[in-house]
Amino acid sequence: MAGNPAQRVPLDRERVLRTAVETADEGGVGSLTMRKIAERLGVEAMSLYHHVANKNDILDGMVDAVFGEIDLPAPDEAWKQAMRRRAVSARDALTRHPWAIGLMDSRATPGPATLRHHDAVIGCLRGAGFSLALAAHAVSVLDSYVYGFVLQEQALPFRTAPELAAVADTIMEQLPADEHPHLAEMITQHALRPGYRYADEFTFGLDLVLDGLERASRS
Repeated sequence: MAGNPAQRVPLDRERVLRTAVETADEGGVGSLTMRKIAERLGVEAMSLYHHVANKNDILDGMVDAVFGEIDLPAPDEAWKQAMRRRAVSARDALTRHPWAIGLMDSRATPGPATLRHHDAVIGCLRGAGFSLALAAHAVSVLDSYVYGFVLQEQALPFRTAPELAAVADTIMEQLPADEHPHLAEMITQHALRPGYRYADEFTFGLDLVLDGLERASRS
């Protein structure tokens, strides 16, 4: 006797949110509709409402899922190392989910992973002796740096070294002779040097921010 067909995986909130994240990863948050999520899951749109209240509930859950991907400070971890690891992890998560930057701090009903994340980061800084005000400043400047860098990185017209070289060639061809010498020097002597990666600018800037916070915490 033939075996029974494979049973459909039960629908639950986690599956709905995971599918919503995948949909936004592919087409942006503007492409997200209840119907599209349902189609990917192979169900009717009305079935989703057994697990999520509405689209805003889905957006809240998606943001919470992204916060859940970001590394938290480990117990007794030095604050500087913890903040550096957290920033690198946040950049990686936002690169995987480019739609998330515009939503990360916009939700009025943060989920458990979001609350846990912020509490752990603040707790790490406070435990290291940061005043409450300085801890707030630190979170703000670190998040601004991470979000801003990812936005800039996403907007660049190149992803690989050959693409960078092609863009640089186009710019150099348009530069009038002997004009803009500093820009030309930056392109030829820095950006086009073997081994250059724009991503390395992130860690350099991050260390500058962390060094500045360290000085502020000692003053």
